[in-house]
Amino acid sequence: MSTIESVLQETRVFPPSEAFVAQANVSGMATYQALCARAEADYEGFWDELAREHIHWHTPFTQVLDESKAPFYRWFHDGELNVSYNCLERNLEQRGDKTAIIFEADNGDVTRVTYRELYHRVCQFANGLKSLGVKKGDRVIIYMPMSVEAVVSMQACARIGAIHSVVFGGFSAKSLHERIQDARAKVVVTADESLRGGKGVPLKAAVDESLTMGDVDNVERVVVYKRSGADVAWNAARDLWWHDLVAGQADTCAAEPMNAEEPLFILYTSGSTGKPKGVQHATGGYLLGAVLSMKWVFDAKPDSDVYWCTADVGWITGHTYVAYGPLALGMTEVIFEGIPTYPHAGRFWEMIARHRVTTFYTAPTAIRSLIKLGADLPRQHDLSCLRLLGTVGEPINPEAWMWYHETVGQGRCPIVDTWWQTETGANMISPLPGAIPTKPGTCTLPLPGIMAAIVDEHGGPVEQGAGGYLVIKRPFPSQLRTLWGDPDRFRKTYFPDELGGKVYLAGDSARRDEDGYFWIMGRIDDVLNVSGHRLGTMEIESALVAHPLVAEAAVVGKPHEIKGEAVVAYVVLKRVRPTGDEARQIAKELRDWVGHEIGPIAKPDDIRFGDNLPKTRSGKIMRRLLRTIAKGEEITSDVSTLENPAILEQLKEAVQ
Repeated sequence: MSTIESVLQETRVFPPSEAFVAQANVSGMATYQALCARAEADYEGFWDELAREHIHWHTPFTQVLDESKAPFYRWFHDGELNVSYNCLERNLEQRGDKTAIIFEADNGDVTRVTYRELYHRVCQFANGLKSLGVKKGDRVIIYMPMSVEAVVSMQACARIGAIHSVVFGGFSAKSLHERIQDARAKVVVTADESLRGGKGVPLKAAVDESLTMGDVDNVERVVVYKRSGADVAWNAARDLWWHDLVAGQADTCAAEPMNAEEPLFILYTSGSTGKPKGVQHATGGYLLGAVLSMKWVFDAKPDSDVYWCTADVGWITGHTYVAYGPLALGMTEVIFEGIPTYPHAGRFWEMIARHRVTTFYTAPTAIRSLIKLGADLPRQHDLSCLRLLGTVGEPINPEAWMWYHETVGQGRCPIVDTWWQTETGANMISPLPGAIPTKPGTCTLPLPGIMAAIVDEHGGPVEQGAGGYLVIKRPFPSQLRTLWGDPDRFRKTYFPDELGGKVYLAGDSARRDEDGYFWIMGRIDDVLNVSGHRLGTMEIESALVAHPLVAEAAVVGKPHEIKGEAVVAYVVLKRVRPTGDEARQIAKELRDWVGHEIGPIAKPDDIRFGDNLPKTRSGKIMRRLLRTIAKGEEITSDVSTLENPAILEQLKEAVQ
C-alpha cells in the first residue's frame, strides 16, 4: 500500500474551559495521561480495578484476560453478572423515584418513567417472555419503534439471559427475514406501527411478510405492542398483544446470573459481500465499556444531567448510549420517537430547551441537514442548559464542527467527536471533555487503555502525518467476540494474518498529527487511488462543504482508464438544486474551489446535485449506492432502508 495522502489542514484548537475542567470526571490532561500510563504499566491490573469498581458481580472474577485462544479473547470469564441488574436494581435504593426516561412521542406527547417504574415494567415483560418458553440462550428479534417499550424489551431479554437482536425499524421485510433466519430466533417483538413525521410505518406487516419467505419455522410467537391502533393482520396461533402478555405478570423477576463471556446480544451490520454480519457482544466486557465511556467521554453527572442520544436502538449507538450505558449510571435520558424536521425544522432545538438537555449526542449527517434547513434556528431557542455536545457515526467536517460549536454550543460547550464501531461496542478514540483540547474534525486521542495505532499493510509503523490502517494493538473488554455462526469470517475480517492475527483491524484509514491526534480519513475501501495518489474521501468532502454554497457532500470513486479512479462528488446546496447552465457554472466553481483548497489532483471529475443524499433513517449515507450510480450500474440491492429512495433518480443526472 502506498501511503494514503492527507490533504486536510486544520490549525484551530479549543482547550476546555477552566470551569469545565474543575468539575470533570477526568480533570485535566495530567489526569488523562496518568490513566493512560497506568494502563501501559499494568494492563490487566488497570482493567481489573475498573471492572470491580463499576460493575456489580454476582460472582467476582479471578482472571482478567485470557489470551490463550487469540483472537477469541475472553475477559473476566469466570465472573458472573447481569446487565439488567446493573441498570435497574443498583439504582432502586438511591434513585428509585428519579426519572430514568423522558419519552417524547412523534406528536409531542411526553411520558416520564422512573427507575422503579422501569424496573417493574422490565420484570413484567421478562416474566411474559418466560411464559412463552423463552429461556437463557434463546434469541429474540426486536423490531420496534423508538419507545420505552423498545428499551424494556432489550432489558427484559438481558434479565433472563435471552440473546436479543434488535433490527432497525426502517429495514425491509427481506432484511428482517435474513436476520430472523440467521439468528434462528424463537420470538419476534414488534409493534403495529411506528410513527415518524406524522405517518405510520407498518412494522407488523413487515414481520408478517418476513415470516412467509421460507425457512423461519423457528419463530414460535410474535408479540405486538399496540402503538398506533392501526388494523393489522392477525394469526391467533402465533400473534399476541404486548398488553395481554404482561397482564397479570408479577412485577418482580430475579436477574439471571450470566457468565461474563456469555452473549448479551447479536447486532447485524452490513458486510461488503452484502450478507449481514452478526456481531456478537459478551456481557461483562461490553457493560464495562459502556459505563466507562459514559463516565469519561460524556462526563456523566447522574444527579444533574439530562442526556439525549438521538440514535435509534436498532444501531449500536442506541444499544450502548440509550439502552444500557445511561441506565447503568442512573442517568435521566431523553428518548425521541420522531424525526428532527417534524412538525418543523427546529424540533431538536425546541426539545433541548423544553427538557433542559445538558448533553446532546447526534450524527454529523443530522447536523449538516439541520444547517441546511435553518442555520439560525438554534438561536430561537434557549439552549443555555447545554454543557456538552457529541458526534457519532462518521467524521465531522470542520465547518459543520464550527457551526455546532458556535451556534448550538454558543462557544462554551466542548464537542466530543467519537470514533468507534458496532464491533468495538463503545467509544475508542474521543476527547475527554475536561482534559483534551479539541480541533475541528479530529476525534483526538484514544481512551485510557485503548492501544490504537496506525500501520502499513504489513503492520509496520507509518511516519507522522502519513495515512495508514487504523488498528488497536491490544484486546479490549468491549470488543466483539465473534461473528454469529461464522468464526472464520470474524478472524479474517478483524484479525487478518497479514497483521499477525492478533491486532484488531478497524477498516478505517487515519493519520496522526504533531500532537498525536487521530484524524479519520474514511473507510479503507473509500480511499481513492487517483493517478497514483491515495486520497481519503472525507477530506475532499470537507473541502466541498467548506464552500459557502454547499450544505452536504459525499465523494466516491469510479474506474478511470487513465487515472485509475476518478472523483465523483454528490452535492447538496443550501439553495434550490440547479440545472442546465447554472449547474455547470456551480460545478466549475466547486471544482476550482477543491483545486484551491486541496490541489488539482483532488478536483472532482463528475459533480451531481441532489435535494438530498441517500441516507438510512439513522442518517447514514449509503455510499455503496453512490458508487453503483457513479459506475452507471443498475441498483439491485435493497433500498428499503432509505429515508428518501426517490433521490436516487436525481443523482443519476451528471452535469454535462
